[in-house]
Amino acid sequence: MSRLPKIMVAPNGARHSKADHPALPITLRELLQTAIDCFAAGAGGLHLHLRDDNGQHILDAGLYREAVQALHAAVPEMAIQITTESAGLFCPPHQMEIAFTSGATLVSASVRELARGQTPVEQKMFYQRAAARGLDVQHILYSLEDLHLLKSVLPDCQYHDNALQLLFVLGKYGKADGAAPTQLDPFLLHMQKDAITPDWAVCAFGYAETDCLEYAHTKGGKLRVGFENSFWNGRKIVAANNAERVRHIAKMVG
Repeated sequence: MSRLPKIMVAPNGARHSKADHPALPITLRELLQTAIDCFAAGAGGLHLHLRDDNGQHILDAGLYREAVQALHAAVPEMAIQITTESAGLFCPPHQMEIAFTSGATLVSASVRELARGQTPVEQKMFYQRAAARGLDVQHILYSLEDLHLLKSVLPDCQYHDNALQLLFVLGKYGKADGAAPTQLDPFLLHMQKDAITPDWAVCAFGYAETDCLEYAHTKGGKLRVGFENSFWNGRKIVAANNAERVRHIAKMVG
């Protein structure tokens, strides 16, 4: 498995629009320019969400293949990770199949979302199939319950593999004041308790994104930053674009 980049940019997400920030990239052309700018600013990877012609979140294998190919051509040294996020629009079987047909080898997936309506056997089959296909799945974890669920559906050898990729989410979408650095501590304690040393990263919603990422960096974590989660360099400082957010974080971590 490949290692997560030190900094990954998540430039748009599934829900924000240009009404939230005019520099939010929506079209493929905008995403390509954002990728170029963010790579120059210090991001080693890009977490990819696509939108349809109406600006709505979409999981489409053909559009993913087109975008992944274009991004690799524009920024060949940048890791491109696709999302399988539902955003309330897609069911787990579709999300799972997208992981295998997108043309990407880096995939972001919420263990909580993929478990909806699925039996433990069906859940385990997805992760077994992903491993057999050589997919690098970064498991999105919103709570300790999600980490317990992941442990129950992954083979023990995968759960204890140092290449296991995790993303701890701090705060909640739509709540500018929801995140706090100390929300990371229960995850750190549980990893210590389970004696696992995965390849882990953090993202955080709202004003405290920078504080949360700085704290995660001091604990050895990697960082996901960008307009999917926050528009702010500080509580009252709105960033001009994603590249500015990346530059701010890259300077902070040295």
